[in-house]
Amino acid sequence: MLAARTIPSTLRFPARTALPALGLLAVLVASFVVAWPDAHPAVLPPQPAVDSGATAWMLVSTALVLLMVPGLAMFYGGLVRTKNVLGTMMHSFSAMAIIGVLWATVGFALAFGPNTLGGWIGWDPGHVLLRDVDATVGKDGVPDLVFAMFQGKFAIIAPALIAGAFAERVRFRGYAVFIALWSLLVYAPLCHWVWAPDGWLQQMGAIDFAGGTVVHVSAGVSGLVAALYLGARRGYPRTAMHPNNLVMALMGVGLLWVGWFGFNAGSSLSSGVKTAQALAVTQVAAAAGALAWMCIEAVHHRKATSLGIASGILAGLVVITPAAGVVQPAGAVALGFAASALCYGAILLKNRLGYDDTLDVFGVHGIAGMVGAILLALFVRAGEMPDGRTALGQLGVQVTGVVATVVYCAAASLVLIALVDRTLGLRLGSGGEMAGMDHELHGEHGYGLLNLN
Repeated sequence: MLAARTIPSTLRFPARTALPALGLLAVLVASFVVAWPDAHPAVLPPQPAVDSGATAWMLVSTALVLLMVPGLAMFYGGLVRTKNVLGTMMHSFSAMAIIGVLWATVGFALAFGPNTLGGWIGWDPGHVLLRDVDATVGKDGVPDLVFAMFQGKFAIIAPALIAGAFAERVRFRGYAVFIALWSLLVYAPLCHWVWAPDGWLQQMGAIDFAGGTVVHVSAGVSGLVAALYLGARRGYPRTAMHPNNLVMALMGVGLLWVGWFGFNAGSSLSSGVKTAQALAVTQVAAAAGALAWMCIEAVHHRKATSLGIASGILAGLVVITPAAGVVQPAGAVALGFAASALCYGAILLKNRLGYDDTLDVFGVHGIAGMVGAILLALFVRAGEMPDGRTALGQLGVQVTGVVATVVYCAAASLVLIALVDRTLGLRLGSGGEMAGMDHELHGEHGYGLLNLN
Protein backbone atom coordinates (compact mmCIF):
# COMPACT_ATOMS: atom_id res chain seq x y z
CA MET A 1 0.00 0.00 0.00
CA LEU A 2 1.11 3.55 -0.72
CA ALA A 3 0.83 4.56 2.94
CA ALA A 4 3.16 1.78 3.98
CA ARG A 5 5.98 2.71 1.63
CA THR A 6 9.21 3.84 3.18
CA ILE A 7 9.97 7.37 2.05
CA PRO A 8 13.69 7.89 1.28
CA SER A 9 15.31 10.48 3.50
CA THR A 10 16.03 12.72 0.55
CA LEU A 11 12.29 13.01 -0.14
CA ARG A 12 11.62 14.57 3.25
CA PHE A 13 11.74 18.35 3.46
CA PRO A 14 13.65 19.70 6.45
CA ALA A 15 14.38 23.39 6.70
CA ARG A 16 17.67 22.93 4.86
CA THR A 17 16.05 22.25 1.49
CA ALA A 18 15.23 24.30 -1.55
CA LEU A 19 11.86 25.39 -0.14
CA PRO A 20 13.20 28.42 1.79
CA ALA A 21 15.10 29.61 -1.29
CA LEU A 22 12.07 29.19 -3.54
CA GLY A 23 9.89 30.88 -0.93
CA LEU A 24 12.24 33.86 -0.83
CA LEU A 25 12.18 34.01 -4.61
CA ALA A 26 8.37 34.06 -4.55
CA VAL A 27 8.41 36.94 -2.04
CA LEU A 28 10.84 38.90 -4.21
CA VAL A 29 8.75 38.37 -7.32
CA ALA A 30 5.60 39.41 -5.48
CA SER A 31 7.36 42.56 -4.23
CA PHE A 32 8.35 43.43 -7.80
CA VAL A 33 4.75 43.24 -8.91
CA VAL A 34 3.43 45.25 -5.96
CA ALA A 35 6.18 47.88 -5.86
CA TRP A 36 6.11 48.95 -9.48
CA PRO A 37 3.02 50.42 -11.09
CA ASP A 38 1.59 48.77 -14.17
CA ALA A 39 3.85 49.82 -17.03
CA HIS A 40 1.23 48.91 -19.63
CA PRO A 41 -0.48 52.14 -20.76
CA ALA A 42 -4.25 52.39 -20.85
CA VAL A 43 -4.13 53.25 -24.57
CA LEU A 44 -1.40 51.69 -26.69
CA PRO A 45 0.37 53.79 -29.32
CA PRO A 46 -0.12 52.67 -32.92
CA GLN A 47 1.35 49.21 -33.43
CA PRO A 48 2.98 47.73 -36.54
CA ALA A 49 0.71 45.46 -38.53
CA VAL A 50 0.90 41.81 -37.55
CA ASP A 51 2.63 39.70 -40.19
CA SER A 52 0.44 36.60 -40.05
CA GLY A 53 2.90 34.44 -42.00
CA ALA A 54 5.87 35.31 -39.80
CA THR A 55 3.74 34.98 -36.66
CA ALA A 56 2.49 31.54 -37.70
CA TRP A 57 6.05 30.35 -38.31
CA MET A 58 7.23 31.75 -34.98
CA LEU A 59 4.40 29.95 -33.18
CA VAL A 60 5.48 26.69 -34.84
CA SER A 61 9.15 27.42 -34.06
CA THR A 62 8.35 28.03 -30.41
CA ALA A 63 6.65 24.64 -30.21
CA LEU A 64 9.54 22.97 -32.05
CA VAL A 65 12.11 24.36 -29.62
CA LEU A 66 10.02 23.16 -26.68
CA LEU A 67 9.92 19.72 -28.31
CA MET A 68 13.70 19.65 -27.97
CA VAL A 69 13.42 19.47 -24.17
CA PRO A 70 11.63 16.08 -24.02
CA GLY A 71 13.93 15.06 -26.89
CA LEU A 72 16.92 15.94 -24.72
CA ALA A 73 15.35 14.06 -21.80
CA MET A 74 15.05 10.93 -23.96
CA PHE A 75 18.60 11.31 -25.27
CA TYR A 76 20.14 11.82 -21.85
CA GLY A 77 17.82 9.28 -20.21
CA GLY A 78 18.81 6.56 -22.65
CA LEU A 79 22.52 7.12 -22.07
CA VAL A 80 22.61 6.68 -18.29
CA ARG A 81 22.23 3.52 -16.24
CA THR A 82 18.80 2.02 -15.53
CA LYS A 83 18.74 3.22 -11.92
CA ASN A 84 19.16 6.86 -13.00
CA VAL A 85 16.90 7.14 -16.04
CA LEU A 86 13.98 8.95 -14.37
CA GLY A 87 16.23 11.21 -12.29
CA THR A 88 18.09 12.22 -15.44
CA MET A 89 14.90 12.88 -17.41
CA MET A 90 13.58 14.90 -14.46
CA HIS A 91 16.46 17.33 -14.93
CA SER A 92 15.07 18.31 -18.33
CA PHE A 93 11.40 18.36 -17.38
CA SER A 94 11.98 20.30 -14.15
CA ALA A 95 13.82 22.96 -16.18
CA MET A 96 10.60 23.45 -18.14
CA ALA A 97 8.82 24.22 -14.88
CA ILE A 98 11.45 26.23 -12.99
CA ILE A 99 12.83 28.31 -15.85
CA GLY A 100 9.42 28.61 -17.44
CA VAL A 101 8.19 30.54 -14.41
CA LEU A 102 11.43 32.48 -13.84
CA TRP A 103 11.61 33.65 -17.47
CA ALA A 104 8.08 35.04 -17.40
CA THR A 105 8.55 36.76 -14.05
CA VAL A 106 11.99 38.37 -14.27
CA GLY A 107 14.15 36.54 -16.84
CA PHE A 108 12.85 38.35 -19.90
CA ALA A 109 13.18 41.68 -18.08
CA LEU A 110 16.82 40.92 -17.23
CA ALA A 111 17.75 39.67 -20.70
CA PHE A 112 15.98 42.18 -22.93
CA GLY A 113 15.57 45.25 -20.76
CA PRO A 114 17.77 48.32 -21.31
CA ASN A 115 21.36 48.26 -20.04
CA THR A 116 21.79 48.43 -16.30
CA LEU A 117 24.77 47.92 -13.96
CA GLY A 118 27.10 49.15 -16.67
CA GLY A 119 25.64 46.85 -19.30
CA TRP A 120 26.30 43.64 -17.36
CA ILE A 121 22.59 42.92 -17.53
CA GLY A 122 19.35 44.52 -18.64
CA TRP A 123 16.33 45.56 -16.62
CA ASP A 124 12.85 46.83 -17.42
CA PRO A 125 10.24 46.80 -14.61
CA GLY A 126 7.53 46.79 -17.24
CA HIS A 127 8.73 43.44 -18.52
CA VAL A 128 8.07 41.78 -15.14
CA LEU A 129 5.45 39.08 -15.74
CA LEU A 130 5.49 40.27 -19.39
CA ARG A 131 3.06 43.09 -18.53
CA ASP A 132 4.11 45.66 -21.13
CA VAL A 133 4.39 43.19 -24.00
CA ASP A 134 0.91 41.81 -23.51
CA ALA A 135 -0.56 43.42 -26.63
CA THR A 136 2.40 44.98 -28.46
CA VAL A 137 3.85 44.04 -31.85
CA GLY A 138 7.53 44.14 -32.79
CA LYS A 139 8.88 45.90 -35.86
CA ASP A 140 9.12 42.52 -37.60
CA GLY A 141 5.33 42.11 -37.36
CA VAL A 142 5.50 39.38 -34.70
CA PRO A 143 3.66 39.98 -31.39
CA ASP A 144 6.14 40.59 -28.59
CA LEU A 145 4.58 37.84 -26.48
CA VAL A 146 5.48 35.32 -29.17
CA PHE A 147 9.06 36.57 -29.21
CA ALA A 148 9.22 36.38 -25.40
CA MET A 149 7.92 32.81 -25.39
CA PHE A 150 10.29 31.78 -28.20
CA GLN A 151 13.26 33.16 -26.29
CA GLY A 152 11.99 31.51 -23.13
CA LYS A 153 12.46 28.08 -24.69
CA PHE A 154 16.16 28.84 -25.21
CA ALA A 155 16.37 29.81 -21.55
CA ILE A 156 14.85 26.43 -20.62
CA ILE A 157 17.07 24.19 -22.71
CA ALA A 158 20.41 25.80 -21.77
CA PRO A 159 20.46 24.69 -18.10
CA ALA A 160 18.90 21.34 -19.07
CA LEU A 161 21.95 20.73 -21.26
CA ILE A 162 24.29 21.29 -18.31
CA ALA A 163 22.73 18.39 -16.42
CA GLY A 164 24.37 15.89 -18.76
CA ALA A 165 27.81 16.81 -17.46
CA PHE A 166 27.08 15.73 -13.88
CA ALA A 167 24.44 13.09 -14.60
CA GLU A 168 23.97 10.25 -12.10
CA ARG A 169 25.46 12.05 -9.10
CA VAL A 170 23.52 15.18 -8.06
CA ARG A 171 20.76 15.90 -5.57
CA PHE A 172 17.56 17.09 -7.17
CA ARG A 173 16.96 19.95 -4.74
CA GLY A 174 20.47 21.30 -5.27
CA TYR A 175 20.09 21.01 -9.03
CA ALA A 176 16.78 22.88 -8.94
CA VAL A 177 18.24 25.83 -7.05
CA PHE A 178 21.42 25.82 -9.14
CA ILE A 179 19.61 26.12 -12.48
CA ALA A 180 17.38 28.88 -11.09
CA LEU A 181 20.42 30.91 -10.02
CA TRP A 182 22.32 30.05 -13.21
CA SER A 183 19.44 31.20 -15.38
CA LEU A 184 19.27 34.59 -13.67
CA LEU A 185 22.98 35.26 -13.13
CA VAL A 186 24.66 33.53 -16.08
CA TYR A 187 22.19 32.96 -18.90
CA ALA A 188 20.34 36.29 -18.65
CA PRO A 189 23.53 38.42 -18.78
CA LEU A 190 24.90 36.45 -21.75
CA CYS A 191 21.60 36.71 -23.55
CA HIS A 192 21.63 40.47 -22.96
CA TRP A 193 25.21 40.89 -24.20
CA VAL A 194 24.56 39.05 -27.45
CA TRP A 195 20.93 39.67 -28.42
CA ALA A 196 19.68 42.82 -26.67
CA PRO A 197 19.93 45.89 -28.95
CA ASP A 198 22.29 47.64 -26.51
CA GLY A 199 24.25 44.53 -25.47
CA TRP A 200 28.00 45.10 -25.74
CA LEU A 201 28.67 42.10 -27.98
CA GLN A 202 25.70 43.07 -30.16
CA GLN A 203 27.11 46.57 -30.45
CA MET A 204 30.53 45.14 -31.33
CA GLY A 205 28.99 43.23 -34.23
CA ALA A 206 29.43 39.69 -32.88
CA ILE A 207 27.43 37.13 -34.86
CA ASP A 208 25.50 34.52 -32.90
CA PHE A 209 22.42 33.80 -34.95
CA ALA A 210 20.72 31.25 -32.70
CA GLY A 211 22.80 30.76 -29.56
CA GLY A 212 26.18 29.17 -30.20
CA THR A 213 27.69 31.12 -27.31
CA VAL A 214 24.52 31.99 -25.38
CA VAL A 215 23.29 28.38 -25.16
CA HIS A 216 25.94 25.84 -26.15
CA VAL A 217 29.26 27.36 -25.09
CA SER A 218 27.70 28.54 -21.83
CA ALA A 219 26.20 25.12 -21.09
CA GLY A 220 29.37 23.27 -22.12
CA VAL A 221 31.72 25.39 -20.01
CA SER A 222 29.39 25.43 -17.00
CA GLY A 223 28.98 21.67 -17.29
CA LEU A 224 32.74 21.15 -17.37
CA VAL A 225 33.21 23.30 -14.26
CA ALA A 226 30.48 21.35 -12.46
CA ALA A 227 31.95 17.98 -13.46
CA LEU A 228 35.41 18.99 -12.23
CA TYR A 229 34.10 20.47 -8.98
CA LEU A 230 31.84 17.55 -8.07
CA GLY A 231 34.27 14.83 -9.09
CA ALA A 232 33.69 11.57 -10.90
CA ARG A 233 30.88 9.09 -10.39
CA ARG A 234 31.47 6.30 -7.92
CA GLY A 235 33.61 3.68 -9.67
CA TYR A 236 34.47 5.81 -12.71
CA PRO A 237 36.43 4.97 -14.86
CA ARG A 238 37.18 1.46 -13.52
CA THR A 239 33.55 0.27 -13.63
CA ALA A 240 31.81 -0.08 -16.99
CA MET A 241 28.76 2.21 -17.11
CA HIS A 242 26.77 1.24 -20.20
CA PRO A 243 23.75 3.16 -21.59
CA ASN A 244 20.46 1.58 -20.54
CA ASN A 245 18.54 2.24 -23.76
CA LEU A 246 20.28 3.35 -26.95
CA VAL A 247 16.98 3.02 -28.83
CA MET A 248 15.51 5.78 -26.66
CA ALA A 249 18.67 7.84 -27.04
CA LEU A 250 18.39 7.66 -30.84
CA MET A 251 14.73 8.67 -30.73
CA GLY A 252 15.72 11.58 -28.52
CA VAL A 253 18.39 12.84 -30.91
CA GLY A 254 15.88 12.49 -33.75
CA LEU A 255 13.49 14.79 -31.90
CA LEU A 256 16.36 17.20 -31.29
CA TRP A 257 17.09 17.29 -35.04
CA VAL A 258 13.43 18.06 -35.81
CA GLY A 259 13.21 20.69 -33.08
CA TRP A 260 16.43 22.34 -34.21
CA PHE A 261 14.71 23.66 -37.34
CA GLY A 262 12.66 25.86 -35.03
CA PHE A 263 15.73 26.65 -32.94
CA ASN A 264 17.72 27.96 -35.94
CA ALA A 265 15.22 28.91 -38.64
CA GLY A 266 12.93 30.48 -36.04
CA SER A 267 15.74 32.80 -35.01
CA SER A 268 15.23 34.70 -38.28
CA LEU A 269 12.05 36.14 -36.67
CA SER A 270 10.53 36.09 -40.14
CA SER A 271 9.11 33.76 -42.75
CA GLY A 272 11.18 34.44 -45.85
CA VAL A 273 14.52 33.94 -47.53
CA LYS A 274 16.55 34.19 -44.30
CA THR A 275 14.33 31.50 -42.77
CA ALA A 276 14.92 29.20 -45.74
CA GLN A 277 18.68 29.78 -45.59
CA ALA A 278 18.84 28.95 -41.88
CA LEU A 279 16.69 25.84 -42.30
CA ALA A 280 18.75 24.54 -45.23
CA VAL A 281 22.15 24.89 -43.57
CA THR A 282 20.80 23.30 -40.38
CA GLN A 283 19.89 20.17 -42.34
CA VAL A 284 23.18 20.13 -44.25
CA ALA A 285 25.40 20.65 -41.20
CA ALA A 286 23.65 17.94 -39.18
CA ALA A 287 24.04 15.47 -42.03
CA ALA A 288 27.69 16.44 -42.54
CA GLY A 289 28.43 16.02 -38.84
CA ALA A 290 26.81 12.58 -38.78
CA LEU A 291 28.65 11.45 -41.91
CA ALA A 292 32.00 12.69 -40.61
CA TRP A 293 31.58 10.92 -37.27
CA MET A 294 30.68 7.64 -38.99
CA CYS A 295 33.77 7.90 -41.18
CA ILE A 296 36.03 8.69 -38.22
CA GLU A 297 34.68 5.70 -36.27
CA ALA A 298 35.03 3.44 -39.32
CA VAL A 299 38.73 4.31 -39.49
CA HIS A 300 39.38 4.34 -35.74
CA HIS A 301 37.25 1.39 -34.61
CA ARG A 302 36.46 -0.41 -37.88
CA LYS A 303 32.74 0.05 -37.21
CA ALA A 304 30.19 2.85 -36.99
CA THR A 305 28.04 3.03 -33.85
CA SER A 306 24.57 4.36 -33.13
CA LEU A 307 25.96 6.53 -30.32
CA GLY A 308 28.56 7.83 -32.75
CA ILE A 309 26.03 8.92 -35.35
CA ALA A 310 23.95 10.56 -32.61
CA SER A 311 27.04 12.46 -31.44
CA GLY A 312 27.82 13.53 -35.00
CA ILE A 313 24.29 14.79 -35.55
CA LEU A 314 24.53 16.87 -32.38
CA ALA A 315 27.96 18.23 -33.29
CA GLY A 316 26.66 19.34 -36.68
CA LEU A 317 23.54 20.94 -35.22
CA VAL A 318 25.49 22.79 -32.53
CA VAL A 319 28.22 24.09 -34.85
CA ILE A 320 25.75 25.61 -37.30
CA THR A 321 23.66 27.29 -34.61
CA PRO A 322 25.64 30.56 -34.40
CA ALA A 323 26.21 30.59 -38.17
CA ALA A 324 22.82 29.53 -39.52
CA GLY A 325 21.84 32.96 -40.78
CA VAL A 326 25.13 33.93 -42.44
CA VAL A 327 26.70 30.91 -44.17
CA GLN A 328 25.83 28.96 -47.31
CA PRO A 329 25.51 25.14 -47.56
CA ALA A 330 29.19 24.76 -48.53
CA GLY A 331 30.18 26.46 -45.28
CA ALA A 332 27.70 24.25 -43.40
CA VAL A 333 29.40 21.12 -44.75
CA ALA A 334 32.83 22.41 -43.74
CA LEU A 335 31.62 23.36 -40.27
CA GLY A 336 29.90 20.00 -39.78
CA PHE A 337 33.05 18.09 -40.73
CA ALA A 338 35.23 20.28 -38.51
CA ALA A 339 32.90 19.98 -35.53
CA SER A 340 32.78 16.18 -35.63
CA ALA A 341 36.55 15.87 -35.96
CA LEU A 342 37.28 18.28 -33.10
CA CYS A 343 34.53 16.94 -30.82
CA TYR A 344 35.74 13.38 -31.40
CA GLY A 345 39.24 14.51 -30.42
CA ALA A 346 37.92 16.30 -27.35
CA ILE A 347 36.20 13.14 -26.13
CA LEU A 348 39.37 11.10 -26.64
CA LEU A 349 41.26 13.74 -24.65
CA LYS A 350 38.65 13.57 -21.87
CA ASN A 351 39.18 9.83 -21.61
CA ARG A 352 42.93 10.36 -21.34
CA LEU A 353 42.62 13.08 -18.70
CA GLY A 354 40.08 11.07 -16.73
CA TYR A 355 37.55 13.73 -15.77
CA ASP A 356 33.91 12.65 -15.74
CA ASP A 357 31.81 14.79 -18.07
CA THR A 358 29.18 12.05 -18.06
CA LEU A 359 27.39 12.73 -21.35
CA ASP A 360 30.11 14.85 -23.01
CA VAL A 361 28.36 18.19 -22.69
CA PHE A 362 31.62 20.08 -22.99
CA GLY A 363 33.04 17.68 -25.56
CA VAL A 364 30.11 18.17 -27.94
CA HIS A 365 28.16 21.33 -27.04
CA GLY A 366 31.08 23.35 -25.70
CA ILE A 367 33.59 22.46 -28.42
CA ALA A 368 31.17 22.55 -31.35
CA GLY A 369 29.70 25.83 -30.10
CA MET A 370 33.16 27.41 -30.01
CA VAL A 371 34.07 26.02 -33.43
CA GLY A 372 30.91 27.40 -35.00
CA ALA A 373 31.11 30.78 -33.28
CA ILE A 374 34.72 31.32 -34.36
CA LEU A 375 35.00 29.66 -37.78
CA LEU A 376 31.78 31.16 -39.13
CA ALA A 377 33.87 34.27 -39.87
CA LEU A 378 35.60 32.31 -42.65
CA PHE A 379 32.34 31.38 -44.39
CA VAL A 380 30.11 34.45 -44.06
CA ARG A 381 27.89 35.02 -47.09
CA ALA A 382 28.68 38.09 -49.18
CA GLY A 383 26.90 41.14 -47.79
CA GLU A 384 26.32 39.65 -44.32
CA MET A 385 29.45 41.02 -42.63
CA PRO A 386 28.62 43.83 -40.19
CA ASP A 387 29.82 47.27 -41.41
CA GLY A 388 31.69 45.72 -44.34
CA ARG A 389 34.24 44.21 -41.95
CA THR A 390 36.87 41.82 -43.32
CA ALA A 391 36.86 38.13 -42.43
CA LEU A 392 39.96 38.62 -40.28
CA GLY A 393 38.35 41.51 -38.42
CA GLN A 394 35.18 39.50 -37.82
CA LEU A 395 37.29 36.58 -36.63
CA GLY A 396 38.73 38.81 -33.91
CA VAL A 397 35.26 39.88 -32.81
CA GLN A 398 34.07 36.26 -32.70
CA VAL A 399 37.07 35.18 -30.63
CA THR A 400 36.39 38.05 -28.22
CA GLY A 401 32.81 36.88 -27.77
CA VAL A 402 33.82 33.27 -27.17
CA VAL A 403 36.57 34.17 -24.69
CA ALA A 404 34.25 36.49 -22.75
CA THR A 405 31.61 33.76 -22.61
CA VAL A 406 34.06 31.10 -21.44
CA VAL A 407 35.62 33.26 -18.74
CA TYR A 408 32.34 34.60 -17.38
CA CYS A 409 30.55 31.24 -17.41
CA ALA A 410 33.45 29.42 -15.77
CA ALA A 411 33.84 31.97 -12.96
CA ALA A 412 30.15 32.53 -12.28
CA SER A 413 29.27 28.83 -12.47
CA LEU A 414 32.06 27.90 -10.05
CA VAL A 415 30.73 30.38 -7.50
CA LEU A 416 27.14 29.18 -7.87
CA ILE A 417 28.06 25.49 -7.73
CA ALA A 418 30.17 25.98 -4.61
CA LEU A 419 27.42 28.07 -2.97
CA VAL A 420 24.70 25.49 -3.61
CA ASP A 421 26.91 22.53 -2.69
CA ARG A 422 27.94 24.07 0.63
CA THR A 423 24.42 25.10 1.64
CA LEU A 424 21.81 22.73 0.22
CA GLY A 425 24.20 20.07 -1.02
CA LEU A 426 24.66 19.28 -4.71
CA ARG A 427 26.74 16.09 -4.79
CA LEU A 428 24.75 12.94 -4.03
CA GLY A 429 26.17 10.79 -1.22
CA SER A 430 27.84 7.47 -2.02
CA GLY A 431 24.91 5.45 -0.65
CA GLY A 432 22.40 7.39 -2.69
CA GLU A 433 24.55 7.13 -5.78
CA MET A 434 24.80 3.36 -5.35
CA ALA A 435 21.01 3.07 -4.94
CA GLY A 436 20.41 5.32 -7.93
CA MET A 437 18.73 8.69 -8.28
CA ASP A 438 15.36 7.19 -9.22
CA HIS A 439 14.88 5.41 -5.89
CA GLU A 440 16.90 7.70 -3.63
CA LEU A 441 15.57 11.04 -4.83
CA HIS A 442 12.18 10.29 -6.37
CA GLY A 443 11.02 6.99 -4.85
CA GLU A 444 10.40 5.49 -8.30
CA HIS A 445 11.88 3.13 -10.87
CA GLY A 446 11.87 3.85 -14.58
CA TYR A 447 11.19 0.35 -15.88
CA GLY A 448 9.96 -1.63 -12.88
CA LEU A 449 12.92 -3.98 -13.24
CA LEU A 450 15.02 -5.54 -10.52
CA ASN A 451 18.33 -5.07 -12.36
CA LEU A 452 19.39 -1.55 -11.44
CA ASN A 453 22.96 -1.63 -12.79
